[in-house]
Amino acid sequence: MSKKAETEREWQTRLLEAVLPHVLFDGWSRKAMKAAAADLGEDISTLDLAFPEGATDMIRLFIENADDAMEAELEKQGVLSLKIRERITLAIRVRLELYQAHKEAVRRAVNILALPQNAALALKLTANTVSRMWWATGDASTDYNWYTKRLTLSAVYGATLLYWLADKSAGHAKTWEFLDRRIENVMQIETAKFNCRNRLKEKPDFSHLPSPKRFWRNLTER
Repeated sequence: MSKKAETEREWQTRLLEAVLPHVLFDGWSRKAMKAAAADLGEDISTLDLAFPEGATDMIRLFIENADDAMEAELEKQGVLSLKIRERITLAIRVRLELYQAHKEAVRRAVNILALPQNAALALKLTANTVSRMWWATGDASTDYNWYTKRLTLSAVYGATLLYWLADKSAGHAKTWEFLDRRIENVMQIETAKFNCRNRLKEKPDFSHLPSPKRFWRNLTER
């Protein structure tokens, strides 16, 4: 494909892919951008134009591209044929496996997004990722569950991501065990919420309790 036929997103992605190998040694830095420009035979101004905010612009695109790849992979694996617990587990696992080739880049991205000045961006990117997980797994809720589901999944995904970054077990086996435990915790909470809602719908039976009226009558008749 010629450069003229590229969309802006494709152009930025091509430049980002040239930066990624250098992130391992130089982080999400201007030094990595300069090295990528040299590899491509481009002037650094080209990368400055593509990523005017530098590291945060590159990280944003890196994450959004992974979100795109996740949705495509989940559809390919027939995620909608699974039970809801299996869908969410698969979504998180696929999302992390897509990062496998760039684990150090992910680690450095997490460190940058953890900076106070990047808190809003970190929140937005995480919210977008978990929303796309729910959409890809067939969620169509529009009530308050839309918010609670995303808050819950954000916590599970965030915790699993941090565990995965530190995990050195073969095939990240310990991470998938950790993920299963977190999903189990969530399912227990959801079951408890479901049971609670059902109880609240039932008309309470107070026949076994002392009658306030009888108590008051006995009190006033004394």
